[in-house]
Amino acid sequence: MSGSRNNICLIGYMGSGKSTVGKELAERLGMTFRDTDEIIVESQGRSIPEIFREEGELYFRELEHGLVQSFAEDERLRDTVLSTGGGIIINEDNRRLLKKIGCVVYLRASAQSLYERVKGDEGRPLLNTEDVYGRIKDMLKQRSPMYEEAAVHIIDTDGLSVDETVKAVAAAAGYDALK
Repeated sequence: MSGSRNNICLIGYMGSGKSTVGKELAERLGMTFRDTDEIIVESQGRSIPEIFREEGELYFRELEHGLVQSFAEDERLRDTVLSTGGGIIINEDNRRLLKKIGCVVYLRASAQSLYERVKGDEGRPLLNTEDVYGRIKDMLKQRSPMYEEAAVHIIDTDGLSVDETVKAVAAAAGYDALK
């Protein structure tokens, strides 16, 4: 297990499976599950598309950063699987702080796999475009080095089931047996 707080931080592009894998992983390890996007939505009382539309992406990124900072400083945050928003790694300080929170695992998927998972999902404001696949490819090209810099471990999820991905993340984070 990485770090004294035994937390696991899942990073990756939208649609990479962070929330799905994170919930299952937390349940099987007997840990708490937290999702940065859900926390922000709850605290703001509005959806992510509403936040983007009303305040802009920069405002949302500032909310994310404040949340990551508070988690990094909170020594009581233990035994938690943290699913993060796909763009959380854009902020250089977040990439450093995530490692302070716990073992950072990048769920990496191909542009094609991500496209298949997110096409038609109107809750993703950055994909509100005619060429969703092209947008995913462009964003992955920009973000991949940041995901890799932030990660302690990288799991290639293409072709893996949720169960296989959960087991791979648990093993990468140093957990031998799953419940």
